[in-house]
Amino acid sequence: MDIASFVTSLLTSFVIFVVLVLVFAWLSRRPGNAPVYYPSVLLRGLDPWEGRGKGTRSPVGWVRQAFSAPEADVIAAGGVDAAVYLVFLSSVLAILVLSGIVLLPVLLPLAATDHALEDPSGSRNGSTSQNFTVIERLALGNVQKKSMRLWAFILSVYWVSFVTYFVLWKSYKHVSNLRAAARSSSDVKPEEFAVLVRDIPVPPPDQTIKDSVDSYFRALHPDTFYKSMVVTDNKEADKIFQEIEGHKQKIAHAEAVYAESKKANKPEGSKPTHRTGFLGLIGKKVDTIEYCNEKIKELLPKLEDEQKNTLQEKQQRAAIIFFNSRAAATSASQTLHAQLFDKWTVTEAPEPREIIWPNLPRKIYDRQIRQSVVYFIVFLTVFFYTIPITAISAVTTLEKLREKLPFLKVVVDQPAIKTVLQAYLPQLALIVFLALLPALLLFLSKSEGIPSQSHVVRAASGKYFYFIIFNVFIGFTISSSLFSALKTIINNPPGIISMLANSLPGSATFFLTFVALKFFVGYGLELSRLVPLIIFHLKKKYLCKTEDEVRAAWAPGDLGYNTRVPNDMLVVTIVLCYSVIAPLIIPFGVAYFALGWLIAKNQVLRVYVPSYESNGRMWPHMHTRVIAALMIYQATMIGVIILKLFYYSTILFPLLAISLIFAYTCHTRFYPAFAKTPLEVACQGLKETPNMGAIYTAYIPPCLKPEKLEDVDIFEDAQSRTTSRAPSF
Repeated sequence: MDIASFVTSLLTSFVIFVVLVLVFAWLSRRPGNAPVYYPSVLLRGLDPWEGRGKGTRSPVGWVRQAFSAPEADVIAAGGVDAAVYLVFLSSVLAILVLSGIVLLPVLLPLAATDHALEDPSGSRNGSTSQNFTVIERLALGNVQKKSMRLWAFILSVYWVSFVTYFVLWKSYKHVSNLRAAARSSSDVKPEEFAVLVRDIPVPPPDQTIKDSVDSYFRALHPDTFYKSMVVTDNKEADKIFQEIEGHKQKIAHAEAVYAESKKANKPEGSKPTHRTGFLGLIGKKVDTIEYCNEKIKELLPKLEDEQKNTLQEKQQRAAIIFFNSRAAATSASQTLHAQLFDKWTVTEAPEPREIIWPNLPRKIYDRQIRQSVVYFIVFLTVFFYTIPITAISAVTTLEKLREKLPFLKVVVDQPAIKTVLQAYLPQLALIVFLALLPALLLFLSKSEGIPSQSHVVRAASGKYFYFIIFNVFIGFTISSSLFSALKTIINNPPGIISMLANSLPGSATFFLTFVALKFFVGYGLELSRLVPLIIFHLKKKYLCKTEDEVRAAWAPGDLGYNTRVPNDMLVVTIVLCYSVIAPLIIPFGVAYFALGWLIAKNQVLRVYVPSYESNGRMWPHMHTRVIAALMIYQATMIGVIILKLFYYSTILFPLLAISLIFAYTCHTRFYPAFAKTPLEVACQGLKETPNMGAIYTAYIPPCLKPEKLEDVDIFEDAQSRTTSRAPSF
């Protein structure tokens, strides 16, 4: 990419960002758009414009509000998970700022005043000096081989590494404290009084699974055991329940339409009708309200019968066990209950709203086999995705398009069009292609038998990280020779380092543009929320008739960590690997994470609503991936300096060992408190006596939940053949 295309890409991306920010500032002040720009605020019962002075009316008033909001406000709005994500962004930002303070004033003059690119023997592929851009002249590629200037680049690798260690250590301590504060909160949370039990043995013939579980845990925990809830196969009950709920929604919608027709047409109005066939397009025409009411009357007895049948006959070998104190539940979750590892597996219970019920009964061997199969599928996906990724990187160049599609010559040869296409085509093709992958990885992770949604998100995020590193970063870097290099990589895995070292300098401009496009256009669209705004107003005008339908139309969802975190990790890897090779990328990385932190904080405070809370359980995953990115950077720099024939490059080898030691130390010191809740945390006092009935009810699936809290005893007894409870009057 020439300098004109690079500048065009940068300027147009910036202009788009500014326009989108102004659009956001204008649209977000219109009261009718509040459900799109302030849904989190509205759901918390607050006024989006309360306490706002004249300063907040400016196009950048939101910047001051987001910047000054304390971490406590973030936790109150988006939970600890959102606060931890912001800690991740601010940590990377700190790493880049501290690195750039030294690297930019030191390395840029050293590279700019050398002349390696002017030496024909040092030019890549025999190119002349005119083929190199200003960016390349300010990079490591312009430093001559064996030059003593390379000492500065070696010391810079050490500086970036130790800055990363320092920031990550401080951040791990901070996140650990955040998690401990959340887990020791005086608020009563159902998951803190429960444990998940899997791999329950087959009960004796005269007992149900419920009876077996009760007798087992009552014997082991006689003073603290409260109740058990056996997991059931409630697919049929849920199907009937969802059908009833659907009819209720149709009745509410039809009644709203009917009331509206009385105002618009005539006093008696006209009752809504629909056809009973496929998609309401064919079949008998019926009165919607009467038809749905009749269907509900038919389905309610079926639901009651199915509930009884489910509770008694469809018990499965997994259960939620409840204890009367947090400390007792925490202690039970960390205790080995059975002599055999495949019996009575006890772990901390997930939050009620994030449980994946079908996965709970899966046996340990089934889970292990599924995990192995899924990892094999992911390996094949990562490997074979190199084919389309490489094809994209090869095809999305003007030269290839002109060669393969001659009829486009008339268009692409136009100077203005050529500049724009060179600036955007490869990056846009890659971004669009990557958007197809997350749903597949979520499905695969869920198929492993993972019990909670937050764990699925962490697993999918890890898989996505591996994918983008191998297929985007490495694949795009050495795409021109990828297939010819596969044999070399398989026979000699360390050979990939030298390949990256050869190819990275030539890809600097592409990745500079890629990062700029992601943070200017990506964050601009994130802030402006134009797509959700259009969808909301279309639904509200043409589809929504009730308050519930309007509320569903603007339901914002959560941050989507499964895609956000890996994409951020890709940028971390890119910026770290180029921080010494092409230091000009550091300001782009700073802009990416500074804007990302600011906009994500604004969205957490005002837009997104968490669908679960794992109390920062994602952090060890983030920390490990940053260390992995750092080690890729260190290994690559070893290869780059070796290619410069600078024999002191061996000084960089200890960094890899230091990184491993640092990762091990952090894992040993901090991770156990993330994997299990410490007793000293769980033993903190509560502000009120826990309502154990409400805690128990929180875990009952909606399709089985009794209408009244006092009916919970009946629900529990339905799972047991023998009841020890005296009848209530």
